[in-house]
Amino acid sequence: MVVFLPSAPVAETPRLRLRCAEGRDAPAIAEMMTEAISKRLASWPVPFSPPMAEEKITSARGAAAERRSLPLVLERKSDGAICGWVSLICPPGNDRVALTTYWLGEEYQGQGLMREAGPVAVELAFKHLDIDCLRAAVQPDNAASLAVIRLLGFGPLGEGRIWCPARGIEETCFWFEKPRPLVPAWAAGAALAKRDLVRQVSA
Repeated sequence: MVVFLPSAPVAETPRLRLRCAEGRDAPAIAEMMTEAISKRLASWPVPFSPPMAEEKITSARGAAAERRSLPLVLERKSDGAICGWVSLICPPGNDRVALTTYWLGEEYQGQGLMREAGPVAVELAFKHLDIDCLRAAVQPDNAASLAVIRLLGFGPLGEGRIWCPARGIEETCFWFEKPRPLVPAWAAGAALAKRDLVRQVSA
């Protein structure tokens, strides 16, 4: 079984380090949560204070310890700046699906950072979470987010509605889904061979 250590760095891209969010990230996360970003997210209100960020991080880390969440900050390797957030979290009552949220601070947008980080985050989600699929809800006019979700290989489920506690309203959205990738035949064969070898050694 893969053991997920919430405090450890988990992956790197050419420009970014993706690691589990920690309490020390709260001030940077809160500072980046502007009106322009909040209006694109369901559960990130403004104003968003450091204590609110710390509470969200603590909650997400608790779920991560149960393998129900993967809360990642995007940290620029060149200077350690926190650039954004990607989280995959199972909603209450459904541990087989993880909802996907991703955003970048305004000053870090337009640089291709989410296109760089997104595929790695998706791979980590299927590695560390015992889920069948990822889902995402995107506002119909959010062209940048729609481009990212398609790049990540999410397929459309159709138009729907989503409750947005950040604004206290229900909004129209497009829903997308990405099933867990199938295990290649060669990998499945290798796993079976390894299992048989372990049985022989233990016999």
